[in-house]
Amino acid sequence: MKKLLLPTRLLVVVASLLLIISYFTPIWQIWMWAPQYPEWLSLHIWLDNITGDVDIINGLNHYIGMKHIKVEMFPEFKILPIIVGFILAFGLITAAVGKRWLLWTFLIVFAVTGIVGMVDFYMWGYDYGHNLDPTAAIKVPGMAYQPPLIGTKELLNFIAYSAPDIGGWAFISTGILTVLALVFDIFKNK
Repeated sequence: MKKLLLPTRLLVVVASLLLIISYFTPIWQIWMWAPQYPEWLSLHIWLDNITGDVDIINGLNHYIGMKHIKVEMFPEFKILPIIVGFILAFGLITAAVGKRWLLWTFLIVFAVTGIVGMVDFYMWGYDYGHNLDPTAAIKVPGMAYQPPLIGTKELLNFIAYSAPDIGGWAFISTGILTVLALVFDIFKNK
């Protein structure tokens, strides 16, 4: 098995250490605008918390039968910090050991974890926007209120926008740097 070149190993170290940012900044953001809320309402999703205008959004969502958002409803918040710590450590071990097969493994683990995380987020949004209280004050037949996974979506008189936040961009950067490190190593280490 091929040993990784020093520049490759340094890139993997930088890529791994970028994940530290996700412990101190939100990883995802959802913004909502309506004429009565021109200053926008926001939700910021961290590895272990949700902040922003949670109480206002819960108050509004009550009228259309959506569940109240609270940290306790997300078991992921207990394991996400551990998973990110594992991935960070795995990246540093990969750089230290310096084997290409380990870099491939790191990239695959990172990609699969990201895909699983996005699927989990989509499924939560689907449940949140479709499983409504039948006794809600406001009912619009056939209307679902699933927030967008990425991008913008109109929900009644609200425009919802969802995208990575600073911590999420750290994850994306880690993925990009890891792919670049692997490509660099393959072409320079023949």
